Amino acid sequence: MRARKQTRHGKSPQGATEKSATEGSLSLEELRAKAARCRACDLWKNATQTVFGEGAERSIVMFVGEQPGDQEDRAGRPFVGPAGGLLDAVREEVGIDRRGVYVTNAVKHFKWEPRGKRRIHKKPSLREVAACKPWLAAEIDTVKPKVVVCLGATAAQALLGPKARVTRDRGALLESEFGPPVMLTVHPASILRSPDQASRDEARARFREDLAKVSSFLKKARG
Repeated sequence: MRARKQTRHGKSPQGATEKSATEGSLSLEELRAKAARCRACDLWKNATQTVFGEGAERSIVMFVGEQPGDQEDRAGRPFVGPAGGLLDAVREEVGIDRRGVYVTNAVKHFKWEPRGKRRIHKKPSLREVAACKPWLAAEIDTVKPKVVVCLGATAAQALLGPKARVTRDRGALLESEFGPPVMLTVHPASILRSPDQASRDEARARFREDLAKVSSFLKKARG
């Protein structure tokens, strides 16, 4: 594993104390209730609701995406759209039990811009990612997964800093000051955006290889 230097938690978001937001002193339900009132950045103004993480409090693997999409924003649950469906399908193929999975995002509100009647995803800024970082830190502290899988660049940089590169470090287990090792891979939404079926199949196969490594790591960790 390669070590990375990073800031552990950042400032506590408005709506939570530094201790309650970052030290795992609250349950996931208590954290979710506090996050629903977060006003640390302006994204809440145009979002339907906070979309907190979902899964068992002692899950063995945590998947971290960028931010909720349009469907997640409306449902109030992470990874319920097409990207979540792809993640679930590949996860099942490699033998990662859903009962041991926690899914969340680096940013808890949907950032979008209008395009006709549609709400189109817009990449969150570094400041917005930093504003949400204490919530992600609290989730990791509370769940205590054996490994964290970052889906895409925003999640990777939220945990490992701005120098993190998925293209360079993909598939490797990296040390993190958050505790558990971190693996980087692509966001499943990027696979769905592939220009044709051949490139989509190739991207999916590589994604499957990455999750297979996670599955193998978890099996070894369980002894």
